[in-house]
Amino acid sequence: MQPNTSAAWQDRIPRFEKLLVISAVLRVVLILYSEWHDAHSIVKYTDIDYRVFSDAARFILYPKLQGNIAKGPLAPIFFTVGDPYTRETYRYTPLLAILLLPNEWLHPSFGKYLFAACDLINGALIYRILMFHILPYTKSLAPDVSAKNSRRFMRAHATLLAATHLLNPLVFTISTRGSSEAILCTFVLLTLFYALERRQNVAAVMLGLSAHWKIYPIIYGVSCVSVMTSQRVDGKGWGFAYLRLLAGRQPLCFALLSGGTFIILGAVCYAMWGYPFLYEAYLYHTDRRDHRHNFSPYFYLIYLTYSSSGGTSADLSIWRQLLRSPFTSLIPQLTLSLGTGLVLGRLSAGLPFVWFVQTFTFVLFNRVCTSQYFIWYTLFIPLLVPRINISWKKWVMCGAVWMGTQAMWLAEAYKLEFLGDDVFLGLWVRSLVYVAGHAWVLGVIMSGYTPFVSCNQHT
Repeated sequence: MQPNTSAAWQDRIPRFEKLLVISAVLRVVLILYSEWHDAHSIVKYTDIDYRVFSDAARFILYPKLQGNIAKGPLAPIFFTVGDPYTRETYRYTPLLAILLLPNEWLHPSFGKYLFAACDLINGALIYRILMFHILPYTKSLAPDVSAKNSRRFMRAHATLLAATHLLNPLVFTISTRGSSEAILCTFVLLTLFYALERRQNVAAVMLGLSAHWKIYPIIYGVSCVSVMTSQRVDGKGWGFAYLRLLAGRQPLCFALLSGGTFIILGAVCYAMWGYPFLYEAYLYHTDRRDHRHNFSPYFYLIYLTYSSSGGTSADLSIWRQLLRSPFTSLIPQLTLSLGTGLVLGRLSAGLPFVWFVQTFTFVLFNRVCTSQYFIWYTLFIPLLVPRINISWKKWVMCGAVWMGTQAMWLAEAYKLEFLGDDVFLGLWVRSLVYVAGHAWVLGVIMSGYTPFVSCNQHT
């Protein structure tokens, strides 16, 4: 009876193509609704960042608008181009503004449709990675099902897991409101896909592009190199042979290709847009001082050392300068995110799992953390579920703690942001609870994860 029951369960799962259609329709409806809502409500559905993107695209398209001609050293030599950084708070690569140029000449919601399309591409990549690199090596997938039906079960499982991303309210709400995180997720998943396919040169180029888009994916380079090296060394030690291979030909080529892609893209952008690009896209993020809208406990240190009188850091005491320094958060953050990539990659834990742990720790200990950052690591969860062996009760507890700590923080933040109450200390305590709760969730997932080893191991 078990095979028949399982087959009946499998037959109730729609095909992945149907899931894609449903996901696309959902996003189109939400984008159309956003246009209506924004036209009839004071509180907008569209994220303020989308207006920033659109304004930056307009500034590029019309260089003489407000005298915003690009300030790069080579810009006047080739052609006149506008400066997206004329738009205050635009702190992204100029490539994003270029992608959204059709917002001006085609339709104002073009960017939202582009982000929604990237959502669908991400779902397709998750499905493909599951089908070819995760589920075939998961023997516990359907133990009572014959080999003849195993592929049908894999398709059903892959569709269900891809649906957890495509139909995730956090995912489709963020993209249809106009956040560009979906594009970055596409680049990251393409990097992962090519790495699992052992097309290391393509993966290196995609990693360089991802790091250009936002700097944090550079942490994945450590785990990629560690995995490459571990495949050529027997055992689990950290001997001289392993350390020597870290600087071997294959890791070196990977580092040169990814680093070269990052440098070339940055050099081209600098040549056109100059120092404003360098500062807004990268340098600004190394010393952000967000003492509001920030889950991180570091917000309180920023608040306590924030100078409202226009003074410089030199005017502060050494103790306050230390608390204010970005290295206070950067050192433990990079130690954990890079260290886990090196160690777990050496242990052949699987790239999706390693990247999940690296990203989780990077976000958790980042100096600034907003809800959009959670997309960076929840992206990998569908790829981990087949290998996580924990009870459904623990899954529920993890979900409750993960969302509950955020809800508790948001309830206190509402008093600060909207009511103007002085609740900085209470909010800081809730930030500590948020960190402890999310760290516990990460620990449960790590303890329940089961690495797999096969003759074709490359994940």
